[in-house]
Amino acid sequence: MPKTIAVILAAGLGTRMKSKIPKVLHQLAGVPLVSHVLDALKEAAVDDIIIVLGYQGEMVEKTLGKDYRYVYQQEQLGTGHALLQALPLLQEYAGGHCLVLCGDTPLLTGETLKNLKERHLQTGAKATVLTAKLDNPSGYGRIIKGSGGIKRIVEERDATVEEKLIKEINTGAYCFDLASVKEGLARLTPANAQGEYYLTDIIKFLVDQKERVETYLLENAWEALGVNNRIQLAEAEAYLRRRLLEKQMLAGVTIIDPANTYIGKQVQIGQDTIVYPGVIMEGSTKIGQNCRIGPYTRLVDTIVGDDCTINNSILLESKVGQGCNIGPYSYLRPGTELADQVKVGDFAELKKSYVGKGSKIPHLSYIGDSVIGEGVNIGAGTITCNYDGKKKHQTIIKDRAFVGSNTNLVAPITVGEDAYIGAGSTVTKDIPSGALAIARGRQRNLENWQRRKEEQEASKKREE
Repeated sequence: MPKTIAVILAAGLGTRMKSKIPKVLHQLAGVPLVSHVLDALKEAAVDDIIIVLGYQGEMVEKTLGKDYRYVYQQEQLGTGHALLQALPLLQEYAGGHCLVLCGDTPLLTGETLKNLKERHLQTGAKATVLTAKLDNPSGYGRIIKGSGGIKRIVEERDATVEEKLIKEINTGAYCFDLASVKEGLARLTPANAQGEYYLTDIIKFLVDQKERVETYLLENAWEALGVNNRIQLAEAEAYLRRRLLEKQMLAGVTIIDPANTYIGKQVQIGQDTIVYPGVIMEGSTKIGQNCRIGPYTRLVDTIVGDDCTINNSILLESKVGQGCNIGPYSYLRPGTELADQVKVGDFAELKKSYVGKGSKIPHLSYIGDSVIGEGVNIGAGTITCNYDGKKKHQTIIKDRAFVGSNTNLVAPITVGEDAYIGAGSTVTKDIPSGALAIARGRQRNLENWQRRKEEQEASKKREE
């Protein structure tokens, strides 16, 4: 069966972004612009993907990985010149079809690309252009049609006043017969006002040869949006965010205030979870069923089990078991793992620590580089002193231990099972199982201290 090859044009400088980062790597819903294009192509079941790189191409290649074939456009001489760089790789394929897309059109869906390809195959066209109708087509190439269909595509900078009034635009996405695109690329010349090689000239070449060229009109013109500056990036973010939220809601997630909720493309949320306003979920975050998330909570690359409540907190690269209660104002830093039914309360910070089932860290504590067993209670103001200025050391608190308020645990240290620590202790030695540790200065009460102080002050004034 003939293959469908895709070529993504991602070599542009992106000067209007005013950025040192390649345009196609700017983030949209938590992933690079070009990754959205790649996901759509995978959904459309293409066989191979070639990516044309240019400005900081090594950074793009490193970000996207080794699953794709790369070529480089050393000089920025237009879209046709960019596709021309892929010609040596395209020559390896005999027959089949070629999808050509821009790396900065992240709203295109896999369904649209499937429909474009099906339209192309059904009509037997040598090329099919994906088009859209815009109320304001400024900045886009216009589709010029005649009685026999499409005649040519004219870039705005080369268009006449009358041509600029046309509302049907070129989205920059095409499906070509592979043999035709190879022949068209060989004929390209920079015969235009900019001295560039236009990909659209291949359409003109096919029309001049009396070959069949078709168009496929987008039902949703939003998909045509190309991101060329930060304003368009924000517009794409707003549109895509709403689309992602609707997908979550239709799958059984309650989102109280979609206008103030931000959920990334890769995030998964279980049925009957409620998401309150001000929530941000990013990266590969996964939330279980029947959870209550927010308000004003941020989760990044975090896994949360079923039946959890997380309120006004930040969780980064952490794992949370089932039935946990976190917040308000908790901070779980990377490497934190909570077993089931753990309580982490207000103004508690955890870092690179494991907390066993049913343990509680209610408030105002720092737990770092620690292993905490099951059923442990950590009193308010407890601190694991894990850093000696050069190295980090581990604290181990075994099952059912009780740590009194305002305790300093100077690591490395182990607290045994069922051990107790008196409030206000600074513990520097291991505590055996079942023992009570008290490590604080002995209390002294100075009788009549206030009266003697007042007498001393009065005497000093008389002397003056």
